[in-house]
Amino acid sequence: MTPTRRLAKRLFDLALAVILAPILLTLMLVVLVTLMFTEGRPYFYAAERMKSPTKSFRLWKFRTMTVVEGDAGVSGGDKAARITRIGRILRKTRGDELPQLWNIFKGDLSFVGPRAPLREYVERFPEVYAEVLQTPPGATGIASLYYHRHEEWLLKRCTTPEETDRVYCETCIPAKARLDLMYRDHASVCFDFVLVCRTIKRVLS
Repeated sequence: MTPTRRLAKRLFDLALAVILAPILLTLMLVVLVTLMFTEGRPYFYAAERMKSPTKSFRLWKFRTMTVVEGDAGVSGGDKAARITRIGRILRKTRGDELPQLWNIFKGDLSFVGPRAPLREYVERFPEVYAEVLQTPPGATGIASLYYHRHEEWLLKRCTTPEETDRVYCETCIPAKARLDLMYRDHASVCFDFVLVCRTIKRVLS
């Protein structure tokens, strides 16, 4: 991505974040109060994600699973029992991702781009992510809109961490990378606006 496109993308993110902040902050407050009365602490979940092949950041979400020491890897069927009652609703509506507004203001995350990957997968597939992370990671994107549900279906069928990892590496990473590279080659502020609108429409529906 050229410096000019990157600057335009950043300005778009900041402008949209300011416009949406009153609505998103209100929703965050509602979710936070609900978690306070139903789940208890911790209310947030911070995980390391990569914004480039060498730079990481803390991605913020509302907690949707019971806390387990040494948790690692993507979520599959082997972790389904840990998802809380409120967590299932938040995941279905993407309400758990509301705190990522902070990541967008900080510049760690864009509204639109590839999903920010875990360090372990960037280190295992350096050639793939060297290409994918030429574009800033985003809260939504082509892969999020058109592959996420299929990915959830695939991983939900996995019963062990090993099976989850195998399916994610062999099937999900290549499929998402192809979509992320399509976005990279056609990225623009107008395209970002269209994808944000489609994301909002899907959440509301």
